[in-house]
Amino acid sequence: MNFLTNDKLVIVGAAGMIGSNMAQTAIMMGLTNNICLYDPYAPGVEGVAEEMRHCGFEGVNVTYTSDIKEALTDAKYIVNSGGAARKAGMTREDLLKGNAAIAEEFGKNVKQYCPDVKHIVVIFNPADITGLIILLYSGIKPSQLTTLAALDSTRLRSELARQFNVPMDEVTGARTYGGHGEQMAVFASTCKVNGVALNDIIGTEKFPKEEWEALKQRVIQGGKHIIDLRGRSSFQSPAYVSIEMIAAAMGGKPFRWPAGTYVNNDRYSHIMMASETDITKDGVACTPLKGTEQEMAELDASYKHLCALRDEVIAMGVMPPVAEWNKINPNLDAKTC
Repeated sequence: MNFLTNDKLVIVGAAGMIGSNMAQTAIMMGLTNNICLYDPYAPGVEGVAEEMRHCGFEGVNVTYTSDIKEALTDAKYIVNSGGAARKAGMTREDLLKGNAAIAEEFGKNVKQYCPDVKHIVVIFNPADITGLIILLYSGIKPSQLTTLAALDSTRLRSELARQFNVPMDEVTGARTYGGHGEQMAVFASTCKVNGVALNDIIGTEKFPKEEWEALKQRVIQGGKHIIDLRGRSSFQSPAYVSIEMIAAAMGGKPFRWPAGTYVNNDRYSHIMMASETDITKDGVACTPLKGTEQEMAELDASYKHLCALRDEVIAMGVMPPVAEWNKINPNLDAKTC
């Protein structure tokens, strides 16, 4: 098998459903011949490693450990799903306190054991905040870390394909931005269905505005719907999409969806949020978002919600005030898109 790189890829939280699916996906996509599975639950991570070996893959060395130092030493790429899972009746924000502490510890471990890491993908919720915490304490550049935000856009594409009874590939430009949570901004202006601008369809007999508003709510509640159907949070979709992200960072094919990235400009300051991005071997770069007046207002509201979550974490003592961040990670003063 030909691999994108020989560099070490670490799957954090590998004993879980997301982590084990990420491990298998990474091998099947040919990312690297050097994969380390980490989880503090030693029997579980050993079991996943055994399963990978039982698949009979060729050319790949799968190691496993429950020791974080062993896992992160020499790591060049990391995908972290190592937080608590969302359960029925919970929002992503409900996970904030416990997962914020996990993120702080992990960021410090990165700084100690693999400061020369090339790229980290963070997917445990609320990913906008846990990613921000890891970025702060790891000391790495904003271009070296992204968070999972694509599922909201893929859910929008899925809902629109179902609404118009077309193959999903006929829906292009499906985009949500801002927070990966209950207050995301769902854009219509970027989207086309069978080549027709979605904004030209909304409000017509074919797609009344109230149906569009209902569809948006289904997108926002997409994760909850999976929990209602399956009795547990999503694991296949976040596993696949996150591995697509790290593959792009390794120099693989371009990532097709928005990603959570650090944003610090005149409109949005010191925050991690879903943006239009380009993930390459050189890191992640984002472009300024453009939408209708209403869409930008929704994005502003999502930003304010993220700021409230960030400030809640600061009040917990997990992070210092924003003005003091440069003492921990000077890279966060840089201007971005």
